[in-house]
Amino acid sequence: MILTVASFKGGVGKSTSAIHLAAYLQKKAPTLLIDGDVNRSVTNWANRGNPPFKVVDERQAAKYARSYEHIVIDTPARPSHEDLKALVDGCDLLVIPSSPDAFALDALMLTVDALVELDSDRYKILLTIIPPAPSKEGEKARASLTQSGLPVFKTGIRRLIAFQRSALLGVPIDEVDDPRAKQGWEDYQKVGKEILL
Repeated sequence: MILTVASFKGGVGKSTSAIHLAAYLQKKAPTLLIDGDVNRSVTNWANRGNPPFKVVDERQAAKYARSYEHIVIDTPARPSHEDLKALVDGCDLLVIPSSPDAFALDALMLTVDALVELDSDRYKILLTIIPPAPSKEGEKARASLTQSGLPVFKTGIRRLIAFQRSALLGVPIDEVDDPRAKQGWEDYQKVGKEILL
């Protein structure tokens, strides 16, 4: 399976989602994570720790891709129309992360509009950085997107400090010593199961 993670807005958990979906898939079969983001967030993360899967720069992808059953691609924020078309054509599923705040949802709708223009239906929206109760932002965003007929993962990713620790240590959240890390890993496991259905 080839998963691409893309967004028109930065700061919505794009690289974090690419890392954790790769970690989930690695537990099923050998997985390669390709860092195509100009910030090289995933590569920097991998250099800080010891990831359980292979991470390569996009310029090395052709050399390594044939050796892996699953490939996850982290992309630059705000891909051009031409780049988005190539991304959609080159993957089995495009995962579009978005936090439930108004600015992120506005950017999400730009991405969806571009996908509609490309006549693509191989995408699914992943709500990320969902604030804890009593906030209802996540529920409201999910309801709004679902009512609009958009494909949304049933599970969202909660906002947890453990994700920041994961980034600092260069390990997936399931390897972070934090009492709430398990919740973050459970969220990504549920998303992973939806992908592999």
